[in-house]
Amino acid sequence: MLSESSRHLAQAGGKRFRPMLTLLAAGFGDIDAPKVVPAAVVVELTHVGTLYHDDVMDEAQLRRGGPSANARWGNSVAILTGDFLFACASDLLADLGAESVRIQARTFQRLVHGQLHETLGPREDEDPVAHYLSVLSDKTASLIAASTRLGALHAGVDPSQVEVLGQFGERIGMAFQLADDLLDIAGSERLSGKTPGTDLREGVATLPVLYARRAARPGDERLLSLISGPVVDDADHAEALELLRAHPAMAEASADVRRWADDARATLAGLPDLPARAALHALCDTVVTRMS
Repeated sequence: MLSESSRHLAQAGGKRFRPMLTLLAAGFGDIDAPKVVPAAVVVELTHVGTLYHDDVMDEAQLRRGGPSANARWGNSVAILTGDFLFACASDLLADLGAESVRIQARTFQRLVHGQLHETLGPREDEDPVAHYLSVLSDKTASLIAASTRLGALHAGVDPSQVEVLGQFGERIGMAFQLADDLLDIAGSERLSGKTPGTDLREGVATLPVLYARRAARPGDERLLSLISGPVVDDADHAEALELLRAHPAMAEASADVRRWADDARATLAGLPDLPARAALHALCDTVVTRMS
């Protein structure tokens, strides 16, 4: 049973963005070092394990174009499968040394912190946009930063460069997730890997929605009414997507993606001029252009 459920999401596809970054960061040192690939596996197992738990908490029925594990086997099996994948990651991590364990532990703290903050929502005196960006930093960018750190560490990269690559991972992680938010509204299923407007249907207030609410322009009353909660009705959903796509909030959120990608690119300036750096530069461009 566990063998089947633990392969469920891995076999369903995914971008493999995190292990790719582990390998790219290792390109600043010895990419063939024996611990580089296990480090990449650790970050992907951790990521996939969080997806099982996220789907339970979100009561999601679909993941990567198919039924979620909780929809197929129930919440208990999904939770235990996520736990099993975390255990598999920890088993590999034990052979990577104390510094890797420390990176993973601190990353896990941030993952849980971000999930908890998302669950609780912003405080009454907290800016919803600032809260949302803080959640993304912990839930998404933290593991992407760990991916680059672990790859560089185990390729024998200079410690100062390991830190720079960690900062790059944090920034490109923010750009990557915010671009996904925009693709959920403006993109196609082919580009985003999910049906457009999934977050709207589930009542997830992503950055464009938060910007539209904050702007509250004259004439936005219908849009604000539609995005005040989950948009379940098909006609309302189509209307909300159309109104959001035409709203200045989309351009504002797009500018944020570009800023994060530019910040990520700027961190690379002091790194050696190697093919790995060119690849990371190209990745910054790809994260931005995939919104188009």
